[in-house]
Amino acid sequence: MSDPCFLAVSLLAGLPAVPPPDTPEVPVTPSSRSDYAARSTVRVKPKIPVAPPEFEPVSPPVPVLSGPASGPQLFAQRVAALRSGQLYTRLASRSFASEWIDASRQPTYEEWQQLLAAEARAVSTGRGSNRLSVVLGDSISLWFPHANLPGDRLWLNQGISGDTTGGILQRLSVVTQTQPDTVYLMAGINDLKRGFSDEEILGNLREILYRFRQESPHTQVFLQSILPTRSPDFSNDRIRYLNRELEAIAREEGAVFLDLHAWFGDERGDMRADFTTDGVHLTAAGYRTWRSVLVGNEGAIALR
Repeated sequence: MSDPCFLAVSLLAGLPAVPPPDTPEVPVTPSSRSDYAARSTVRVKPKIPVAPPEFEPVSPPVPVLSGPASGPQLFAQRVAALRSGQLYTRLASRSFASEWIDASRQPTYEEWQQLLAAEARAVSTGRGSNRLSVVLGDSISLWFPHANLPGDRLWLNQGISGDTTGGILQRLSVVTQTQPDTVYLMAGINDLKRGFSDEEILGNLREILYRFRQESPHTQVFLQSILPTRSPDFSNDRIRYLNRELEAIAREEGAVFLDLHAWFGDERGDMRADFTTDGVHLTAAGYRTWRSVLVGNEGAIALR
């Protein structure tokens, strides 16, 4: 597959600048807590938060010596790539090191939105006949090592640290406008952390799948289960319940449900210890397992 030629003019339109070190951070308004109650497949109007999702910078899964090791570094590398007419997911890990090695200030949620939108516009302009896949979600998706992604197509990473199902729904048009061939969606863990109800989580994810059917009907969406955790802040029983509901919603909305939970859980139903750095985020071994599930399921669908 040949690389597309991305024109500089399309890349620079609306591209955010790398934030200067002394720029003050924008405070985020926390949301109120909702009750956890529902126990059946939910069809409710999704609730989209007025304030942006709580932005929580997360470090990569393992110490990285050859590439960005923090959110500011990753952001700066991706901006540098676009400004030079290249796509981040096709870079060598240490590309543009001089542009990101000293980056330290955390970009805001809005700045990440601008960057991801600029990357999406670039792909839409220059993809040609190349296949396009999208990783969509929060920090777990954000730090998916692009070296692990199959090289037979173009990839967009549309993950933002701390994002919620409502946040993804708000920015979804950026993804649907690229008309991707496949999308790998994982979301919900930050909703649980912020106290959103089951109705809100399931309603938002259903609406996301519905929007793909309406706005990008040829896209095959893979709705991935919420991963188990080893953190006392989350109930794995509740996560398992939500995943059962998500499987039903995926079937009803024409998506493919990927039960990653079954691959990541131990005998107690917690996240496997060797797959997580902090009880929630993934190690390199966790990402390798995730990649094997993605590739295996795509292959199975192609053979139908």
